[in-house]
Amino acid sequence: MEYVIWAGAVISALGLAGILACIVIVSRAKRARLSDEAMRAKMQRVVALNLGALFTSVIGLMIVVVGIVLK
Repeated sequence: MEYVIWAGAVISALGLAGILACIVIVSRAKRARLSDEAMRAKMQRVVALNLGALFTSVIGLMIVVVGIVLK
């Protein structure tokens, strides 16, 4: 079951990388001083990416817990 734990850790790390990417995208957008409409469009895309990354991270953590329980 150790491979399940490591697979979950990798999936969770991918989710964390996505969350960090969202932070970078938002900080760059704020520095670019975009117009209100452009900022809204950028934020809509980032929210979708953020939710996907959060979901991926949670699924990875669930896989880790399942691997620990089954071990």
